[in-house]
Amino acid sequence: MARTDRGAQDSGLAPYPPRDVAPAAPPRRRRGRGGGGEQLNVPPAEFTSYYGRPVLKAPVWRWDIAAYLFTGGLAAGSSLLAAGGQLTGRPALRRAGRVTSLAAVGASAYFLVNDLGKPSRFHHMLRVAKPTSPMSMGTWILTVFGPAAGVAAVAEAAPRLPERGLLGVGRRLLPPAGQAAGLIAAATAPALATYTGVLLADTAVPSWHEAYPELPTIFAGSALASGAGVGLIAAPTAQAGPARRLAVAGAALELWGSHRVENRLGLLSEPYTIGTAGRLLRAGRALTAAGVAGALLGRRSRVLAALSGGALLAASVCTRFGIFHGGVASARDPKYTVVPQLDRAQRREQGTSDVSGPGAGPNPGAGR
Repeated sequence: MARTDRGAQDSGLAPYPPRDVAPAAPPRRRRGRGGGGEQLNVPPAEFTSYYGRPVLKAPVWRWDIAAYLFTGGLAAGSSLLAAGGQLTGRPALRRAGRVTSLAAVGASAYFLVNDLGKPSRFHHMLRVAKPTSPMSMGTWILTVFGPAAGVAAVAEAAPRLPERGLLGVGRRLLPPAGQAAGLIAAATAPALATYTGVLLADTAVPSWHEAYPELPTIFAGSALASGAGVGLIAAPTAQAGPARRLAVAGAALELWGSHRVENRLGLLSEPYTIGTAGRLLRAGRALTAAGVAGALLGRRSRVLAALSGGALLAASVCTRFGIFHGGVASARDPKYTVVPQLDRAQRREQGTSDVSGPGAGPNPGAGR
């Protein structure tokens, strides 16, 4: 009733609004392409963080997920190494790759189930196959890869079985089954090596989300390098040729991707260059370079080849943990969420939005 002057006078109240208050500024107009635009009845919002608290909730993942990223890549790279040894007649290389692949995928399953809390949750994810969900696809990739890697590894024990009886049948059937299973695992390995990069980029964590083109490349290179490290350690130098070539290819992909995430993303590259993530990624680059150099120079030295393989495995660990810590750090500091949003808002107002620049993300038009 008091929202009109007459109603306020009848109620014994001051006019609404009070006469001693300065009139409000005229509403701003948002300029459009045609010179006009809609009226804004509220002042422009200032994106701030509530008492400096994170805008996003940091991932609750612990070290076991970072370890899962490493072991999954190691399993994929080792299966590719085993397939190379199988197709080129290098039994030591094949054996080392198969056994390592099974051990690594077993560790991956443990780390994943440990994070999920209950083994039944992994089973429940198999109730549906959702192509748009990296987690759903990753579950099915593991389900296909794991048994294939297991059969291929068990086939290596066939020569130790007796020639007669029921075990003799296994001695005859396991080698061809192992060859087929090894090729199936190798065919699934690229998806296993890269889906975790897609999974991280599919989150709202700023430095993971904006690195969506580079993360699968980094993880693929890291997987190849770690598999090469296994071959350099376990196989004689005469059979380590495919491992050396795998090391060069993996190092090239990993170093290129790491350089990109540390330089292309603007402010969102910062978490990868400072703190724990920065130290780990710098160590990873140094170990990768040392491992490749040793692999190429140590063609006749078993000791140098083994040291190079160890360096490549350590480099893969540092890279995976560095990427993990960099993303978590970007979620904990509100500036990595707020500042890119302000930059995008300013570019839209000025009509100079660059959908391919830093902070654009895989779907830059969704916020318009």
